[in-house]
Amino acid sequence: MTILWTSDAIAKATAGTANIDFTVNGVAFDSREIGPGDLFVALKGEHSDGHLHVEQAFASGATGAIVSQPVDGPHVLVTDTTVALDELAKASRSRTDAKIIGVTGSVGKTGTKEALYAALKRCSFGEAHRSVKSYNNHVGVPLSLCRMPQNSKFGIFEMGMNHAHELSALTRLVRPHAAIITAIAPAHIGNFPTGEKGIADAKAEIFEGLMPGGTAIIPHDSAHFQRLRKKAERHADHVISFGFEKGADVRAVDIVGAPHGGSLVTAKLGDRSLCFTIAEAGRHWVSNSLAILAAVRAVGGDLASAGLSLAEMSGIDGRGRRHLISLKSGGKAVIIDESYNANPASMKATLQHFADEKCTGRKIAILGAMGELGEQSPHFHAALADDILLSGAEAVILVGEDMAHTVAKLGQGLDQGVKISHVASASDALTEVAKMISDGDILLIKGSNYLGLSTAVSALVSGEY
Repeated sequence: MTILWTSDAIAKATAGTANIDFTVNGVAFDSREIGPGDLFVALKGEHSDGHLHVEQAFASGATGAIVSQPVDGPHVLVTDTTVALDELAKASRSRTDAKIIGVTGSVGKTGTKEALYAALKRCSFGEAHRSVKSYNNHVGVPLSLCRMPQNSKFGIFEMGMNHAHELSALTRLVRPHAAIITAIAPAHIGNFPTGEKGIADAKAEIFEGLMPGGTAIIPHDSAHFQRLRKKAERHADHVISFGFEKGADVRAVDIVGAPHGGSLVTAKLGDRSLCFTIAEAGRHWVSNSLAILAAVRAVGGDLASAGLSLAEMSGIDGRGRRHLISLKSGGKAVIIDESYNANPASMKATLQHFADEKCTGRKIAILGAMGELGEQSPHFHAALADDILLSGAEAVILVGEDMAHTVAKLGQGLDQGVKISHVASASDALTEVAKMISDGDILLIKGSNYLGLSTAVSALVSGEY
Protein backbone atom coordinates (compact mmCIF):
# COMPACT_ATOMS: atom_id res chain seq x y z
CA MET A 1 0.00 0.00 0.00
CA THR A 2 1.04 3.64 -0.47
CA ILE A 3 2.96 5.04 2.47
CA LEU A 4 0.91 7.66 4.32
CA TRP A 5 3.49 8.78 6.88
CA THR A 6 7.10 7.98 7.74
CA SER A 7 8.35 8.13 11.31
CA ASP A 8 10.59 11.07 10.36
CA ALA A 9 7.63 13.04 8.99
CA ILE A 10 5.55 12.26 12.07
CA ALA A 11 8.36 13.30 14.40
CA LYS A 12 8.95 16.53 12.48
CA ALA A 13 5.25 17.45 12.48
CA THR A 14 4.74 16.70 16.18
CA ALA A 15 8.09 17.87 17.55
CA GLY A 16 8.54 14.31 18.80
CA THR A 17 11.31 11.73 18.79
CA ALA A 18 11.13 8.42 16.91
CA ASN A 19 12.81 5.45 18.59
CA ILE A 20 13.19 3.62 15.26
CA ASP A 21 12.35 4.15 11.57
CA PHE A 22 8.90 2.97 10.49
CA THR A 23 6.17 3.75 7.99
CA VAL A 24 2.37 3.67 8.24
CA ASN A 25 -0.49 3.63 5.74
CA GLY A 26 -3.34 4.54 8.10
CA VAL A 27 -4.10 6.31 11.39
CA ALA A 28 -6.47 5.44 14.26
CA PHE A 29 -6.94 6.33 17.92
CA ASP A 30 -9.29 3.44 18.74
CA SER A 31 -7.29 0.23 19.18
CA ARG A 32 -10.35 -1.73 18.04
CA GLU A 33 -10.12 -0.06 14.61
CA ILE A 34 -6.43 -0.72 14.06
CA GLY A 35 -5.52 -2.62 10.91
CA PRO A 36 -2.22 -3.82 9.45
CA GLY A 37 0.19 -0.96 8.84
CA ASP A 38 -1.68 1.64 10.90
CA LEU A 39 -0.39 4.34 13.24
CA PHE A 40 -1.97 4.19 16.70
CA VAL A 41 -2.39 7.53 18.50
CA ALA A 42 -2.59 6.88 22.26
CA LEU A 43 -4.95 9.65 23.35
CA LYS A 44 -5.67 10.35 27.00
CA GLY A 45 -9.26 11.20 27.90
CA GLU A 46 -11.20 11.82 31.09
CA HIS A 47 -12.11 8.17 31.46
CA SER A 48 -9.59 6.37 29.25
CA ASP A 49 -5.91 6.23 28.38
CA GLY A 50 -4.84 4.92 24.99
CA HIS A 51 -1.48 3.90 26.43
CA LEU A 52 -3.26 0.98 28.11
CA HIS A 53 -4.11 -0.33 24.63
CA VAL A 54 -0.79 0.11 22.83
CA GLU A 55 0.05 -3.58 23.15
CA GLN A 56 -3.35 -4.50 21.68
CA ALA A 57 -2.79 -2.04 18.81
CA PHE A 58 0.54 -3.63 17.90
CA ALA A 59 -1.03 -7.09 18.14
CA SER A 60 -3.68 -5.92 15.64
CA GLY A 61 -1.03 -4.89 13.13
CA ALA A 62 -0.02 -1.33 14.01
CA THR A 63 3.48 -0.53 12.73
CA GLY A 64 3.94 2.55 14.90
CA ALA A 65 2.41 4.66 17.65
CA ILE A 66 2.34 8.22 18.94
CA VAL A 67 2.77 8.13 22.72
CA SER A 68 3.60 10.46 25.59
CA GLN A 69 5.46 7.76 27.53
CA PRO A 70 7.94 5.16 26.25
CA VAL A 71 6.43 1.83 25.15
CA ASP A 72 7.69 -1.38 23.62
CA GLY A 73 7.51 -1.13 19.84
CA PRO A 74 8.11 1.52 17.16
CA HIS A 75 6.87 4.89 18.34
CA VAL A 76 7.20 8.66 18.28
CA LEU A 77 7.46 10.11 21.77
CA VAL A 78 5.68 13.47 22.26
CA THR A 79 4.73 15.67 25.19
CA ASP A 80 0.96 15.51 24.59
CA THR A 81 -0.68 13.06 22.18
CA THR A 82 -3.80 15.19 21.66
CA VAL A 83 -1.68 18.17 20.64
CA ALA A 84 0.40 15.85 18.46
CA LEU A 85 -2.75 14.68 16.63
CA ASP A 86 -3.63 18.30 15.83
CA GLU A 87 -0.09 19.04 14.68
CA LEU A 88 -0.04 16.00 12.41
CA ALA A 89 -3.39 17.15 10.99
CA LYS A 90 -1.92 20.59 10.26
CA ALA A 91 1.05 18.97 8.52
CA SER A 92 -1.29 16.85 6.43
CA ARG A 93 -3.28 19.90 5.38
CA SER A 94 -0.12 21.86 4.55
CA ARG A 95 1.41 19.19 2.33
CA THR A 96 -1.57 18.70 -0.01
CA ASP A 97 -2.75 20.63 -3.05
CA ALA A 98 -6.24 19.11 -2.76
CA LYS A 99 -9.33 21.26 -3.04
CA ILE A 100 -11.03 21.03 0.35
CA ILE A 101 -14.74 21.23 1.20
CA GLY A 102 -16.08 21.64 4.73
CA VAL A 103 -19.64 20.58 5.56
CA THR A 104 -21.75 21.52 8.57
CA GLY A 105 -25.42 22.07 9.36
CA SER A 106 -28.09 21.03 11.82
CA VAL A 107 -29.21 18.19 9.55
CA GLY A 108 -27.88 16.52 6.41
CA LYS A 109 -24.13 16.80 7.11
CA THR A 110 -23.15 13.16 6.70
CA GLY A 111 -25.32 12.46 3.66
CA THR A 112 -24.05 15.60 1.93
CA LYS A 113 -20.45 14.68 2.74
CA GLU A 114 -20.90 11.16 1.38
CA ALA A 115 -22.56 12.39 -1.82
CA LEU A 116 -19.81 14.94 -2.38
CA TYR A 117 -17.20 12.24 -1.90
CA ALA A 118 -18.92 9.95 -4.42
CA ALA A 119 -19.12 12.75 -6.99
CA LEU A 120 -15.54 13.94 -6.60
CA LYS A 121 -14.12 10.43 -6.37
CA ARG A 122 -15.75 9.67 -9.71
CA CYS A 123 -14.35 12.70 -11.53
CA SER A 124 -10.87 12.40 -9.95
CA PHE A 125 -10.60 8.68 -10.70
CA GLY A 126 -10.41 7.74 -7.04
CA GLU A 127 -8.20 10.53 -5.74
CA ALA A 128 -10.72 11.95 -3.26
CA HIS A 129 -10.73 11.66 0.52
CA ARG A 130 -13.40 12.21 3.16
CA SER A 131 -13.96 11.86 6.87
CA VAL A 132 -15.52 8.49 7.62
CA LYS A 133 -18.55 7.74 9.81
CA SER A 134 -19.40 10.92 11.72
CA TYR A 135 -15.87 11.81 12.74
CA ASN A 136 -16.73 15.48 12.98
CA ASN A 137 -15.54 16.66 16.41
CA HIS A 138 -12.32 17.90 18.02
CA VAL A 139 -10.63 14.49 17.62
CA GLY A 140 -12.49 13.13 14.60
CA VAL A 141 -11.66 16.04 12.30
CA PRO A 142 -7.88 16.02 12.92
CA LEU A 143 -7.88 12.23 12.61
CA SER A 144 -9.60 12.51 9.23
CA LEU A 145 -7.05 15.08 8.10
CA CYS A 146 -4.17 12.83 9.19
CA ARG A 147 -5.61 10.05 7.05
CA MET A 148 -5.67 12.13 3.84
CA PRO A 149 -3.17 10.89 1.22
CA GLN A 150 -0.78 13.59 0.06
CA ASN A 151 -1.78 13.17 -3.60
CA SER A 152 -5.52 13.63 -2.99
CA LYS A 153 -7.21 15.95 -5.46
CA PHE A 154 -10.24 16.58 -3.23
CA GLY A 155 -10.95 16.34 0.50
CA ILE A 156 -14.38 16.52 2.11
CA PHE A 157 -14.66 17.02 5.86
CA GLU A 158 -17.75 16.98 8.04
CA MET A 159 -17.64 19.35 11.00
CA GLY A 160 -20.10 19.28 13.86
CA MET A 161 -20.69 21.27 17.01
CA ASN A 162 -23.03 21.44 19.99
CA HIS A 163 -21.60 24.62 21.53
CA ALA A 164 -20.37 27.97 20.25
CA HIS A 165 -16.70 28.34 19.23
CA GLU A 166 -16.18 24.64 18.42
CA LEU A 167 -16.42 25.06 14.64
CA SER A 168 -14.12 28.06 14.76
CA ALA A 169 -11.25 25.81 15.84
CA LEU A 170 -12.12 22.95 13.49
CA THR A 171 -12.41 25.07 10.35
CA ARG A 172 -8.99 26.60 10.99
CA LEU A 173 -7.55 23.08 10.90
CA VAL A 174 -9.41 22.11 7.72
CA ARG A 175 -8.96 25.45 5.87
CA PRO A 176 -11.61 24.69 3.23
CA HIS A 177 -11.82 26.20 -0.21
CA ALA A 178 -15.60 25.84 -0.02
CA ALA A 179 -17.78 25.57 3.09
CA ILE A 180 -21.41 24.43 3.20
CA ILE A 181 -24.12 24.99 5.78
CA THR A 182 -26.87 22.52 4.88
CA ALA A 183 -29.62 23.87 7.15
CA ILE A 184 -30.28 25.58 10.48
CA ALA A 185 -32.65 23.79 12.86
CA PRO A 186 -33.15 23.45 16.65
CA ALA A 187 -30.53 20.71 17.14
CA HIS A 188 -28.64 21.14 20.47
CA ILE A 189 -30.86 24.17 21.11
CA GLY A 190 -30.63 23.52 24.85
CA ASN A 191 -27.01 24.72 24.66
CA PHE A 192 -27.91 28.04 23.00
CA PRO A 193 -29.69 30.67 25.15
CA THR A 194 -30.51 32.75 22.06
CA GLY A 195 -32.13 29.78 20.31
CA GLU A 196 -31.76 29.24 16.57
CA LYS A 197 -29.97 32.57 16.12
CA GLY A 198 -27.20 31.24 18.33
CA ILE A 199 -27.11 28.00 16.34
CA ALA A 200 -26.86 29.97 13.08
CA ASP A 201 -23.98 32.03 14.46
CA ALA A 202 -22.17 28.89 15.65
CA LYS A 203 -22.61 27.13 12.30
CA ALA A 204 -21.40 30.21 10.45
CA GLU A 205 -18.06 29.87 12.25
CA ILE A 206 -17.16 27.39 9.48
CA PHE A 207 -16.50 30.37 7.19
CA GLU A 208 -13.75 31.71 9.48
CA GLY A 209 -11.26 29.16 8.14
CA LEU A 210 -11.93 29.66 4.43
CA MET A 211 -8.91 29.88 2.17
CA PRO A 212 -8.34 33.11 0.18
CA GLY A 213 -10.75 33.08 -2.76
CA GLY A 214 -13.01 30.70 -0.83
CA THR A 215 -16.71 30.06 -1.36
CA ALA A 216 -19.47 30.04 1.26
CA ILE A 217 -22.57 28.00 0.38
CA ILE A 218 -25.70 28.82 2.39
CA PRO A 219 -29.42 27.84 2.46
CA HIS A 220 -31.41 30.59 0.75
CA ASP A 221 -34.78 29.51 2.17
CA SER A 222 -33.62 29.54 5.79
CA ALA A 223 -35.15 32.04 8.18
CA HIS A 224 -31.55 32.87 9.09
CA PHE A 225 -30.35 33.45 5.53
CA GLN A 226 -29.44 37.12 5.98
CA ARG A 227 -27.63 36.34 9.23
CA LEU A 228 -25.60 33.61 7.54
CA ARG A 229 -24.91 35.75 4.50
CA LYS A 230 -23.61 38.62 6.61
CA LYS A 231 -21.13 36.33 8.36
CA ALA A 232 -20.16 34.61 5.11
CA GLU A 233 -19.37 37.91 3.40
CA ARG A 234 -16.77 38.70 6.08
CA HIS A 235 -14.70 35.64 5.20
CA ALA A 236 -15.63 34.44 1.69
CA ASP A 237 -14.81 35.92 -1.69
CA HIS A 238 -17.89 34.21 -3.11
CA VAL A 239 -21.25 33.52 -1.44
CA ILE A 240 -23.60 31.09 -3.18
CA SER A 241 -27.14 30.39 -2.01
CA PHE A 242 -29.18 27.28 -2.74
CA GLY A 243 -32.85 26.47 -2.33
CA PHE A 244 -36.31 26.36 -3.85
CA GLU A 245 -37.30 30.03 -3.71
CA LYS A 246 -36.63 32.65 -6.39
CA GLY A 247 -33.41 34.45 -5.73
CA ALA A 248 -31.39 31.34 -4.88
CA ASP A 249 -28.22 31.09 -6.96
CA VAL A 250 -28.67 27.32 -7.29
CA ARG A 251 -32.39 26.58 -7.43
CA ALA A 252 -34.64 23.59 -8.02
CA VAL A 253 -37.14 24.72 -10.65
CA ASP A 254 -38.87 21.37 -11.21
CA ILE A 255 -39.18 18.26 -9.04
CA VAL A 256 -40.93 15.04 -10.06
CA GLY A 257 -41.11 11.80 -8.11
CA ALA A 258 -38.88 9.07 -9.52
CA PRO A 259 -40.39 5.64 -10.33
CA HIS A 260 -38.58 3.78 -7.52
CA GLY A 261 -38.49 6.60 -4.99
CA GLY A 262 -36.21 9.58 -5.09
CA SER A 263 -36.69 12.58 -7.34
CA LEU A 264 -36.13 13.82 -10.87
CA VAL A 265 -34.85 17.39 -10.54
CA THR A 266 -34.21 20.28 -12.89
CA ALA A 267 -31.93 22.84 -11.31
CA LYS A 268 -30.70 26.26 -12.39
CA LEU A 269 -27.08 27.12 -11.62
CA GLY A 270 -26.81 30.72 -12.68
CA ASP A 271 -26.90 30.60 -16.47
CA ARG A 272 -26.84 26.78 -16.62
CA SER A 273 -29.53 24.13 -16.22
CA LEU A 274 -28.98 20.56 -15.07
CA CYS A 275 -31.44 17.67 -15.03
CA PHE A 276 -30.56 14.79 -12.71
CA THR A 277 -31.99 12.01 -10.59
CA ILE A 278 -31.61 11.63 -6.82
CA ALA A 279 -31.88 8.06 -5.57
CA GLU A 280 -32.60 9.18 -2.01
CA ALA A 281 -36.17 10.18 -1.32
CA GLY A 282 -37.44 13.35 0.30
CA ARG A 283 -37.45 17.10 -0.26
CA HIS A 284 -34.54 17.48 2.15
CA TRP A 285 -32.39 15.42 -0.22
CA VAL A 286 -33.31 17.73 -3.09
CA SER A 287 -32.08 20.62 -0.95
CA ASN A 288 -28.87 18.75 -0.11
CA SER A 289 -28.28 18.03 -3.80
CA LEU A 290 -28.37 21.74 -4.63
CA ALA A 291 -25.65 22.45 -2.05
CA ILE A 292 -23.64 19.53 -3.46
CA LEU A 293 -23.82 20.90 -7.01
CA ALA A 294 -22.77 24.34 -5.79
CA ALA A 295 -19.75 22.88 -3.98
CA VAL A 296 -18.69 20.65 -6.86
CA ARG A 297 -18.74 23.63 -9.20
CA ALA A 298 -16.88 25.82 -6.67
CA VAL A 299 -13.91 23.43 -6.44
CA GLY A 300 -13.72 22.66 -10.14
CA GLY A 301 -15.39 19.25 -10.08
CA ASP A 302 -17.55 17.80 -12.82
CA LEU A 303 -21.30 18.45 -12.57
CA ALA A 304 -22.18 15.50 -14.80
CA SER A 305 -20.30 13.17 -12.45
CA ALA A 306 -22.15 14.71 -9.52
CA GLY A 307 -25.49 14.03 -11.20
CA LEU A 308 -24.59 10.41 -11.88
CA SER A 309 -23.40 9.93 -8.31
CA LEU A 310 -26.64 11.32 -6.86
CA ALA A 311 -28.56 8.83 -8.99
CA GLU A 312 -26.54 5.96 -7.55
CA MET A 313 -26.54 6.98 -3.87
CA SER A 314 -27.76 4.33 -1.47
CA GLY A 315 -28.87 4.94 2.10
CA ILE A 316 -26.30 5.26 4.87
CA ASP A 317 -26.51 3.11 8.00
CA GLY A 318 -28.52 5.04 10.57
CA ARG A 319 -29.46 7.70 8.02
CA GLY A 320 -31.98 6.17 5.68
CA ARG A 321 -30.61 2.79 4.67
CA ARG A 322 -33.38 0.33 3.81
CA HIS A 323 -33.36 -3.32 4.77
CA LEU A 324 -35.69 -6.03 3.47
CA ILE A 325 -35.91 -8.54 6.31
CA SER A 326 -37.35 -12.02 6.65
CA LEU A 327 -39.72 -12.30 9.59
CA LYS A 328 -39.83 -15.19 12.03
CA SER A 329 -43.60 -15.26 11.57
CA GLY A 330 -43.15 -15.60 7.81
CA GLY A 331 -43.11 -13.06 5.03
CA LYS A 332 -40.96 -9.96 4.67
CA ALA A 333 -40.94 -6.38 5.89
CA VAL A 334 -38.96 -3.23 5.11
CA ILE A 335 -36.98 -1.32 7.72
CA ILE A 336 -35.98 2.31 7.19
CA ASP A 337 -32.97 2.87 9.44
CA GLU A 338 -32.82 6.47 10.66
CA SER A 339 -31.50 5.43 14.05
CA TYR A 340 -28.33 7.52 14.19
CA ASN A 341 -29.83 10.78 15.42
CA ALA A 342 -32.90 13.00 15.60
CA ASN A 343 -33.88 16.60 16.14
CA PRO A 344 -37.17 18.44 15.46
CA ALA A 345 -36.27 19.29 11.86
CA SER A 346 -35.04 15.82 10.89
CA MET A 347 -38.01 14.17 12.60
CA LYS A 348 -40.43 16.36 10.66
CA ALA A 349 -38.68 15.75 7.33
CA THR A 350 -38.53 11.98 7.89
CA LEU A 351 -42.17 11.69 8.96
CA GLN A 352 -43.28 13.83 6.00
CA HIS A 353 -41.54 11.43 3.67
CA PHE A 354 -42.93 8.44 5.57
CA ALA A 355 -46.38 9.72 4.66
CA ASP A 356 -45.57 9.04 1.00
CA GLU A 357 -44.35 5.48 1.56
CA LYS A 358 -46.42 2.69 0.03
CA CYS A 359 -46.72 -0.82 1.43
CA THR A 360 -49.08 -3.77 1.32
CA GLY A 361 -49.15 -4.02 5.11
CA ARG A 362 -49.04 -1.38 7.83
CA LYS A 363 -46.81 1.58 8.55
CA ILE A 364 -45.11 1.23 11.93
CA ALA A 365 -42.71 3.67 13.57
CA ILE A 366 -40.29 3.40 16.46
CA LEU A 367 -39.48 6.97 17.44
CA GLY A 368 -36.94 7.85 20.11
CA ALA A 369 -36.71 11.00 22.19
CA MET A 370 -34.73 13.97 20.89
CA GLY A 371 -31.81 15.07 23.04
CA GLU A 372 -30.23 18.43 23.94
CA LEU A 373 -33.40 20.49 23.58
CA GLY A 374 -33.19 22.02 27.06
CA GLU A 375 -36.22 23.85 28.39
CA GLN A 376 -37.92 23.60 25.00
CA SER A 377 -37.95 19.79 25.07
CA PRO A 378 -41.62 19.52 26.19
CA HIS A 379 -42.69 21.87 23.38
CA PHE A 380 -40.80 20.07 20.62
CA HIS A 381 -41.85 16.60 21.77
CA ALA A 382 -45.49 17.64 22.01
CA ALA A 383 -45.32 19.20 18.52
CA LEU A 384 -44.10 15.86 17.18
CA ALA A 385 -47.62 14.48 17.65
CA ASP A 386 -48.97 16.39 14.66
CA ASP A 387 -46.25 15.02 12.38
CA ILE A 388 -46.93 11.48 13.59
CA LEU A 389 -50.63 11.77 12.80
CA LEU A 390 -49.91 13.15 9.33
CA SER A 391 -47.39 10.38 8.59
CA GLY A 392 -50.02 7.69 8.17
CA ALA A 393 -48.40 5.43 10.77
CA GLU A 394 -50.89 2.93 12.15
CA ALA A 395 -48.75 1.94 15.13
CA VAL A 396 -46.12 4.04 16.91
CA ILE A 397 -43.72 2.96 19.64
CA LEU A 398 -42.32 5.98 21.47
CA VAL A 399 -39.04 5.51 23.34
CA GLY A 400 -37.65 7.55 26.23
CA GLU A 401 -38.89 9.71 29.07
CA ASP A 402 -39.31 12.89 27.02
CA MET A 403 -41.77 11.12 24.72
CA ALA A 404 -44.34 11.39 27.53
CA HIS A 405 -45.11 14.86 26.13
CA THR A 406 -45.81 13.32 22.72
CA VAL A 407 -48.04 10.67 24.26
CA ALA A 408 -50.00 13.33 26.15
CA LYS A 409 -50.55 15.39 22.99
CA LEU A 410 -51.59 12.31 20.99
CA GLY A 411 -54.09 11.46 23.69
CA GLN A 412 -55.91 14.76 23.34
CA GLY A 413 -59.10 14.99 21.31
CA LEU A 414 -60.69 12.21 19.32
CA ASP A 415 -59.21 8.77 18.72
CA GLN A 416 -57.00 9.05 15.65
CA GLY A 417 -56.87 5.31 15.05
CA VAL A 418 -53.15 5.07 15.84
CA LYS A 419 -51.94 2.41 18.26
CA ILE A 420 -49.55 4.15 20.68
CA SER A 421 -47.01 2.45 22.95
CA HIS A 422 -44.58 4.23 25.27
CA VAL A 423 -41.49 2.32 26.41
CA ALA A 424 -38.29 3.13 28.26
CA SER A 425 -35.57 1.61 26.09
CA ALA A 426 -34.51 0.28 22.72
CA SER A 427 -34.78 -3.30 23.97
CA ASP A 428 -38.35 -2.65 25.13
CA ALA A 429 -39.16 -1.19 21.71
CA LEU A 430 -37.73 -4.28 20.02
CA THR A 431 -39.85 -6.56 22.18
CA GLU A 432 -42.92 -4.51 21.36
CA VAL A 433 -42.39 -4.35 17.60
CA ALA A 434 -41.55 -8.06 17.37
CA LYS A 435 -45.10 -8.79 18.54
CA MET A 436 -46.74 -6.74 15.82
CA ILE A 437 -44.61 -6.61 12.66
CA SER A 438 -45.93 -8.79 9.85
CA ASP A 439 -45.66 -9.46 6.13
CA GLY A 440 -45.76 -6.33 3.96
CA ASP A 441 -45.18 -3.87 6.81
CA ILE A 442 -42.77 -0.95 6.60
CA LEU A 443 -41.01 0.06 9.81
CA LEU A 444 -39.35 3.43 10.42
CA ILE A 445 -36.81 3.60 13.25
CA LYS A 446 -35.55 7.04 14.27
CA GLY A 447 -34.28 8.66 17.46
CA SER A 448 -31.34 10.32 19.16
CA ASN A 449 -28.19 8.25 19.21
CA TYR A 450 -27.99 7.99 23.00
CA LEU A 451 -31.03 5.70 23.00
CA GLY A 452 -29.21 3.04 20.99
CA LEU A 453 -32.03 2.30 18.56
CA SER A 454 -29.41 0.97 16.15
CA THR A 455 -29.35 -2.16 18.31
CA ALA A 456 -32.99 -2.76 17.44
CA VAL A 457 -32.17 -2.34 13.73
CA SER A 458 -29.29 -4.82 14.00
CA ALA A 459 -31.44 -7.36 15.82
CA LEU A 460 -34.24 -7.17 13.27
CA VAL A 461 -31.85 -7.35 10.29
CA SER A 462 -29.97 -10.34 11.74
CA GLY A 463 -33.15 -12.08 12.89
CA GLU A 464 -31.90 -12.18 16.46
CA TYR A 465 -34.98 -10.81 18.17
